[in-house]
Amino acid sequence: MEFGLVGKVALVAAASKGLGYATALGLAREGARVAISARTEADVQKAAAAITAETGAETLPIAADITKPEDIRRMVAETVAEFGGLHIIVPNSGGPPPGTFETLDEEKWRSALDSTLFGTTRLIQEALPHLKAAGWGRIVVITSTSAKQPIPNLLLSNTLRAGIVGLCKTLSQEFAAYGITVNNVAPGSYDTDRLKHLYERNAQQAGITIEAAKKLMEQKIPLGRLGRPEELANMVVFLASEAASFITGQTILVDGGQTLGL
Repeated sequence: MEFGLVGKVALVAAASKGLGYATALGLAREGARVAISARTEADVQKAAAAITAETGAETLPIAADITKPEDIRRMVAETVAEFGGLHIIVPNSGGPPPGTFETLDEEKWRSALDSTLFGTTRLIQEALPHLKAAGWGRIVVITSTSAKQPIPNLLLSNTLRAGIVGLCKTLSQEFAAYGITVNNVAPGSYDTDRLKHLYERNAQQAGITIEAAKKLMEQKIPLGRLGRPEELANMVVFLASEAASFITGQTILVDGGQTLGL
């Protein structure tokens, strides 16, 4: 299958590790020039060097915090200055903290809004003029299965990820005339550092071993295992490609069958 990504310029947020890194690597393998961001300078430099070493692709590391509007503006500006344009953006962020309605205060709500919802809307807003100028664009947001099926003790994720689905469905209508598609990918449980922290916490709360907590999580997945980051990246790369030119406004679950909603 011809993806048509050679020479395209992509910006992947929060891409020094985990799903973001796998996505940037996947795009680079298909010939895209890739800018990646992360909060820590050393981490993003290391990730960019690893992507270039493996793929030979041009990469641009940018130390930036997606909760800060000025950093998002700089991310986009530096990408365009380095590569001469922008075609693909992948808004991505760490998940908001766990908690219930009674345990989450307003400060946590505001922080989650900045990282999860506003981080996405601001990146799209900054990138849009460049995607319009190119006459071709792909917006692929990494969300969560919580957008489709609420997860216990993840009230902030359940609320804000669902909001992103509404945002992207609307933008898919508004941006279609510009040749821009807008889609979400919703990962389930993946073998990443974030998930390791989650089953470590679950083990501590349940008084069981970390390995037992991991197995309990795997048992909830019909395919019987955690996802590999590259499996989520494959879907992002497809949606960012010419091969997905007639797909927009969709939220695609990549979760091993874990989500039960129709």
